[in-house]
Amino acid sequence: MREFDLEKRTTEFAKAVIRLCMALPYNSINNRLIDQVVGASGSVGANYREANDSLGKNDFKQRMRISRREAKESLHWLELMAEANKEKEVLIKPLLKEADELKRILSSIIDKFQ
Repeated sequence: MREFDLEKRTTEFAKAVIRLCMALPYNSINNRLIDQVVGASGSVGANYREANDSLGKNDFKQRMRISRREAKESLHWLELMAEANKEKEVLIKPLLKEADELKRILSSIIDKFQ
């Protein structure tokens, strides 16, 4: 069963992305991809935390939308990373799944506040 504490889960996602990136060879393509995916994956949890400390319903929804957008962006960069590092697919595939699950969870939370 997946961890329900979303703050912890989003942090663990970002940590897993960092661990993946540390295992990749450094080259001009990976360097760019690493910068992007580390930023996006870390922003999922950062914006989720900000939503939890929001100033009101509208602020909450906006922060949640940003968090979801960062999850979608993480998916994008991870897909490109998988293309550039086919030999690391076994490490990237679970992160793609987690990014998609986080995106769906955040979408569900946003939909409840419409």
